[in-house]
Amino acid sequence: MTLLVVVVVAIVVGGVRLFLRARRRRGATPHSPGRPRLASWAGDTGIVAAREVRERVRGRVFRVGTLLILAVVAAAIVIPTLTRSTPQPQRVGVVGPLPASLRSTVAGAAKSVGTSVRFVDEADGASARHQVQAGTLDLAIIDGRALLVNQPIDSKDTSTTAQFVAATAHALGVASALAAAHLTPSQSSALANARPLPVQSLQPGGARSKVNPTSVIGLILIFLMLTQYNTWILMGVMEEKSSRVIEVLLAAIRPLQLLSGKVLGIGLVAFGQAALIVVFALVLASIVGSDLIHGTAPLVVASTLVWLVLGYSFYCWVYAAAGSMAERQDQVQSLALPLSLPIVFGYIIAITAASSGDASPLLKVLGYLPPTAPFAMPVLVGLSAVTWWEFMASAAITVVCTVGVARVATSVYRRAILRTGRRVRLSEVLARAR
Repeated sequence: MTLLVVVVVAIVVGGVRLFLRARRRRGATPHSPGRPRLASWAGDTGIVAAREVRERVRGRVFRVGTLLILAVVAAAIVIPTLTRSTPQPQRVGVVGPLPASLRSTVAGAAKSVGTSVRFVDEADGASARHQVQAGTLDLAIIDGRALLVNQPIDSKDTSTTAQFVAATAHALGVASALAAAHLTPSQSSALANARPLPVQSLQPGGARSKVNPTSVIGLILIFLMLTQYNTWILMGVMEEKSSRVIEVLLAAIRPLQLLSGKVLGIGLVAFGQAALIVVFALVLASIVGSDLIHGTAPLVVASTLVWLVLGYSFYCWVYAAAGSMAERQDQVQSLALPLSLPIVFGYIIAITAASSGDASPLLKVLGYLPPTAPFAMPVLVGLSAVTWWEFMASAAITVVCTVGVARVATSVYRRAILRTGRRVRLSEVLARAR
């Protein structure tokens, strides 16, 4: 199994390196000289987007970061699989006759505590005692009437062997009582397989949602992606402004096209990296038989990717506008801090709900607010606490608000990007717009 994991990781790393090398070769010999392929359907915006994709993918930060994320994901999936222990069957010595019905009863007791049983016929009681004392047998059944163990079973002992001994003692005691009552086989079977009485509640209540590991993992992925790639946008706009490169670019392209191309290119890189991580995790978990994402509904994975796109689409314009108001590195932190507060707040509330498996009313409210919906809505989907029309309504609200935010951010960007010498305040830009 370890060798298989090493081979899979090596194949993935090799594939990433070959992909990046092919991208560099295509960048050196483009299909259409002077016009990247994105320009065929997005015009000048596509040219800017292609430049952003090329620069980000070629960067060492992106390549090393992607490999590190894949390595962490592989470790999180593989290590629990390697350290997972397979329960050993309980060794039961049998002295004297033990009918097949009683053997089935003992096997059922073992299954009820999550283990199995292996019967070993012993010649006499002395041999069984010796094997139990030596640890070769976990339990000995003497003539179907007595059980023999090496150490006393404490009521607080929660080990598999202790639970198995208690379940076996109870099951054989019931079987002995049924036999002593001289019941017919059909009557004994009816008593042994009796159904419990139905329990009715006075108050209706919904079933408590189970914790979905995939929701937690997807939430962490969204948080890391949004913080990383939005920071790239802020830093990229600020660097273009401080180096005066923006003046050259705006001489050939409109501000809206330049800003749209930047957020589109970085967004494509973000979505591509997220898709690579998700596919890698699913394939590796399937190969090694991991339980980390066992039972994951495709809807949970799809909703995580959808809200990654929607969350990036909402925040990227805000960070781009903030970058246009900064001119130095020390100004970036003061601008990024207030922008990250909704992200951190939404992430904390959502991951708390995902970890506890309880969809609180606050989480449901946050699912309709565009700044926090990218974190709250995937968790609600994972907890089965949202309907399809509520999901679509939240997505529609986010899309409408994103359009409004994009228009305001573009206006701020156009008025602040060429103002140099000091940090531009938002109040000054809005006053100038009025």
